[in-house]
Amino acid sequence: MATHFQPETGEQLRDCLRDAAASRKSIALFGSNSKAALGGAGQATDVTVSTASLRRILQYEPADLTLSVEAGMPFAELQAVLAAKGQMLPLDGVFAGQGTVGGIVAANLSGPKRRAYGTARDLVIGMRFATLDGRLADTGGMVVKNVAGLDVAKLLIGSYGTLAGIVSVNFKVLPKPVETRTFLVPVATLEEARAFSASLLASQWNPAAVEVLNPALSRELRLNGYTVAVAFSGNLALMSRLGREMERAGSPLAIVGEDEVLFWQSLQLVTPKFLEQYGGASVVRVHTPVSETLGPLELAGDAVLGQSGNGIARVWFEDCERAKAFLAKAAPQNWQVVVEAATLRAKTELTLWPKPGGDFAIMEQVKRMFDPHGLLNSGRLYNRI
Repeated sequence: MATHFQPETGEQLRDCLRDAAASRKSIALFGSNSKAALGGAGQATDVTVSTASLRRILQYEPADLTLSVEAGMPFAELQAVLAAKGQMLPLDGVFAGQGTVGGIVAANLSGPKRRAYGTARDLVIGMRFATLDGRLADTGGMVVKNVAGLDVAKLLIGSYGTLAGIVSVNFKVLPKPVETRTFLVPVATLEEARAFSASLLASQWNPAAVEVLNPALSRELRLNGYTVAVAFSGNLALMSRLGREMERAGSPLAIVGEDEVLFWQSLQLVTPKFLEQYGGASVVRVHTPVSETLGPLELAGDAVLGQSGNGIARVWFEDCERAKAFLAKAAPQNWQVVVEAATLRAKTELTLWPKPGGDFAIMEQVKRMFDPHGLLNSGRLYNRI
């Protein structure tokens, strides 16, 4: 049975990692462990380390739009603190509501707001982390324009904890929009969805999100046919004008307030719903050229979401065979494909990262630099690292 540690300071986290590595013990590192379904299954380990007790806000300067917070801070609690000051961290990926700051950064989670606000790599301005050789290192700072050492932080973002333990993260935070509104626009065909999305992205309105739901995904959210979900933010006068403009697209359903929040939450919940209902469920994330974002909707009859303007699509599968068939169809395309989330059974049957790409050798080299014996979160990066 693995020995469990829950350090309360960065120094204690450093010592846990150093001592385990010195004894050649394998380590599982996590925050709340809410994202176990994401990435690779990992391996049985000698030691587990949770950052859940590292949950303090170290520095918050609302006037400067900067924040330093420990990695174990629950993300939902942090958002509540920011909201009280009219600010936010727009990292709205799956499991964000249950996760910790460090886990969300380590998994590089993002959702519909990615088009308007970017990802963690755009919002992180500094970081403190603990290495297996017993160091506490700092990168970046608390100044938005400070780029010193930022590349090291970028290595840790999206690494699934395979390189080092994140102690704290410095962010630039953003003002919350004065008003937001989402329009659900029904369209008859995929070609109409593609044309409508393109017109929105080329318009002066600068939508925060343009998401295309195929009929299978629309049914999951009690909608019909193809649906284009368009989110805007701005002042009330702009929202009213946009309403009139959107009416020209047909018969859009405008949702605001709690209904708007519930719609985007329901879209987030599709992944955990599939993982709970189907023993062989998986979610495939596809990165495409922006012009090909809706391409995966042509290849799969399963539930598909195309994030127009982001070059990202997600496909939800109930069983492994359907996922394998899609992965085979996607292989000849110039796309980057990973199995983003899956049940344990699906993780053993599917190749989670079919084509890692030409920079994978560099990633392996970086792993050896940080963790020469492969002890930390081995296999969590899509079973490859």
